[in-house]
Amino acid sequence: MSNLQHKTDVILIGAGIMSATLGSLLKELAPDWEIKVFEKLASAGEESSNEWNNAGTGHAALCELNYTSEKPDGSIDISKAVKVNEQFQMSRQFWSYLVNSNLIRHPQDFIMPLPHMSLVQGEKNVAFLKKRFKALSTIPLFQGMAFSDDPEKLKEWVPLIMEGRTSKEPIAATKIDSGTDVNFGALTRMLFQHLEKQNVEINYKHLVKDMKRTDDGLWEVKVQKVESGKIEFHTAKFVFIGGGGGSLPLLQKTGISESKRIGGFPVSGLFLVCKNPEVAERHHAKVYGKAKVGAPPMSVPHLDTRYIDNKKSLLFGPFAGFSPKFLKTGSNVDLLGSVKPHNLLTMLAAGAKELALTKYLIQQVLLSKEKRMDELREFMPNAKSEDWEVVLAGQRVQVIKDTDAGGKGTLQFGTEVVSAADGSIAALLGASPGASTAVHVMLEVLEKCFPQHMFEWEAKIKDMIPSYGVSLAENSALFRELHHSTAEALGLSERQLVYS
Repeated sequence: MSNLQHKTDVILIGAGIMSATLGSLLKELAPDWEIKVFEKLASAGEESSNEWNNAGTGHAALCELNYTSEKPDGSIDISKAVKVNEQFQMSRQFWSYLVNSNLIRHPQDFIMPLPHMSLVQGEKNVAFLKKRFKALSTIPLFQGMAFSDDPEKLKEWVPLIMEGRTSKEPIAATKIDSGTDVNFGALTRMLFQHLEKQNVEINYKHLVKDMKRTDDGLWEVKVQKVESGKIEFHTAKFVFIGGGGGSLPLLQKTGISESKRIGGFPVSGLFLVCKNPEVAERHHAKVYGKAKVGAPPMSVPHLDTRYIDNKKSLLFGPFAGFSPKFLKTGSNVDLLGSVKPHNLLTMLAAGAKELALTKYLIQQVLLSKEKRMDELREFMPNAKSEDWEVVLAGQRVQVIKDTDAGGKGTLQFGTEVVSAADGSIAALLGASPGASTAVHVMLEVLEKCFPQHMFEWEAKIKDMIPSYGVSLAENSALFRELHHSTAEALGLSERQLVYS
């Protein structure tokens, strides 16, 4: 064991939405536990959680077509959409609990009501969207969704998208007014302000360099102060690695068997941001299209109204890019450094299987601004180049692992909790729908890592998240009750009238 160890109960690595959510849950469930947070940047929510580094969509599968797939018999599989929606409802419930308990305030600073829409073109896609609409409409979670293939109705819904459209190709959309825009950066900062008031020790400009297991079963975390270079050692009974793209290298340093044969593939994102307020004011929705053939799920194009610093903005994207960094503030050797003897074959297999993705990324990297504008004009025919600028968004690391279904070196699209068998350490890997389902994911961490406490915590969890352990898709009365109460707590009902 190292000298000058500082002992605590829980260490959270990374000051993003995941650590903020886990810390907030633990402070309600085990208020006496001591918690320390280490973040290498100067403030909370500056990487993946930052409002400019993600789409800000409250992912509830209301508009994201990649959560519904067409089966060989032509029917629509909505199981993933239902699951994602139920998980987002849990986030709404926990945020509402925090607001109602005066633990955070001013929900309008992080969540706004905003219609969610799916938009498709072409006869085949219109037929798919109609079948998707009919399948989802049978589930309480999606009630209120409307479908139209009438151009006149679409002009009412999305005037900017229909204006100047000369194509005779069939076009259709679904619209549901109960969608949301979420500023995860603002929410993360609110949660950390709350945690500071709960005596959680938050250490900014502290870089975690290494970690190892001590003889007495604790985890020793080696931390370097960014400004002075001074090294400190902290020990804890439980460590959570919530460092976004930086989680994989830290997980590998633990040496736990569960960290083996896992790799990561970094993908960066860019958005076009509208500089003309008059244009931005004429659009009011998150409109998701369908990914082009051969494009990965994270490339689904969408034209989004955003509320950042209480100002209305308009973004289009994402455009994929490639950087070997695992974080925007990372290193160019991140990808190479993550390749280990135990995951080399997994990574090589992924490289061989994902040639189409590699080709797609190269094409995306080489796009000029005008080529990106051409893609925007497929959504918004009258878009003018002078009204838009390119902004670099967040860096994501997609998980690569060996799976029964996909075989060796399978690229995973989603989030994944990796934890030691004894529950002493856990890491969150992956990307979307990440932040939107943070509460569900952190409850999974609690279930995996603190099974001995779950019985005593269950009543409090259900107080904070009433749908915990219940299928809202199968309980329409409970869903309606909770959807109404969370809308009231978060101010969504009242503002729906103002902004619709």
